[in-house]
Amino acid sequence: MMFWILTCALALAVALLLGLALMRTPRNAQTAASYDLRVYRDQLKEVDRDLARGVIGTEDADRIRAEISRRILASDAAAEETGPEGAGGRAIGLITAAVAGVVLIVGSLFLYARIGAPGYGDLALADRMALAEEARQTRPSQEEAEASLPPQSQRSDVSPDFVALMEQLRTTVATRPDDIQGHRLLARNEAVLGNFTAAYQAQARVIELLGPGATASDWTDYADMLILAAGGFVSPRAEDALTRALQIDPQNGPARYYIGLMLSQIGRPDQAFAMWQQLLVEGPQDAPWIAPIRLQIEEMAFRAGFNNFVLPDPDELAGPTAEDIEAADGLSAEDRRTMIEGMVSGLAERLADEGGPPEEWARLIGSLGVLGREADAIAVYNNALVTFADDDAAIEVIRDGARRGGLIP
Repeated sequence: MMFWILTCALALAVALLLGLALMRTPRNAQTAASYDLRVYRDQLKEVDRDLARGVIGTEDADRIRAEISRRILASDAAAEETGPEGAGGRAIGLITAAVAGVVLIVGSLFLYARIGAPGYGDLALADRMALAEEARQTRPSQEEAEASLPPQSQRSDVSPDFVALMEQLRTTVATRPDDIQGHRLLARNEAVLGNFTAAYQAQARVIELLGPGATASDWTDYADMLILAAGGFVSPRAEDALTRALQIDPQNGPARYYIGLMLSQIGRPDQAFAMWQQLLVEGPQDAPWIAPIRLQIEEMAFRAGFNNFVLPDPDELAGPTAEDIEAADGLSAEDRRTMIEGMVSGLAERLADEGGPPEEWARLIGSLGVLGREADAIAVYNNALVTFADDDAAIEVIRDGARRGGLIP
């Protein structure tokens, strides 16, 4: 609030100074009518001098005096209509000052709303990072986040038969505390009903029973239920679950998406944008985490300072589909590598023939680096730098691809 008060006060001060300058009557300033009167009086004196020298006759002098007198009367009347000296100028100055004040205040607020950062203090980068880390360490717990929300209510659009089956499942699981499949089924169906607290409690029992055998998917399911129970807030407990998932599978899509969401919540949109952009490029485009990324990444790019970011069309990011990935899982290591190299080669040929967005160039560079084709990756990287030499945002995307491929630090 203090910022807006100071902004308005400064704008008003500038408008006031401008108005005073416009309304001030310069020394020796006079109206047009006053100036005309002086001229006519000088002309009368000139007539008398001409008459005395014999340049004009008495009749001509009388006629000229009459004409000048008529003009003096007309100028006098005009002076009375315009008021005292400078009155018209002061009125115009006052109106101009008022208009300038409105334009300065409204224009300043509009401009700041467009390119500024309302709600953010004037902090150095190091201070912002420190505040983000402090927000991360002091953010509410899972229990506090849930307590701040309205009580969870079960969905009302489920059939009575399903509700009866759920009651039976809860009773059965309560009598069989070591039944992994029972708890897994209970967690999944409690989530379907919107009972997210009960869902993550059941999923926590699944992880406890599995012990070291819990998969990355088990941990991300647990984190997902925690986040849904907290109304979309990533609590420290959910972050711990996501970290465990990434320790098992560093490329886990849901975990990386939620970590990006957590980074955005603590004030690190730069890191969130980088993580989501990489997920968007990697695909596949039908993955469940891609849709929420596409809905939020433009705002995240703006918050991170990437004002030139343009959300690419899904067809431009066509990577391996879910069917491709499933097919690759059933192949040997050598056949899988051959399949991936074929896809990479196809992408390289298309970019060479038709060109493409920087995200595809970055994906190609990263893939070549991962495959160990460093020379090819460097050649594509250099070509991409030349192609997008005038686009700083595109260059940054391409460099991210080079970092993923291990070409640059």
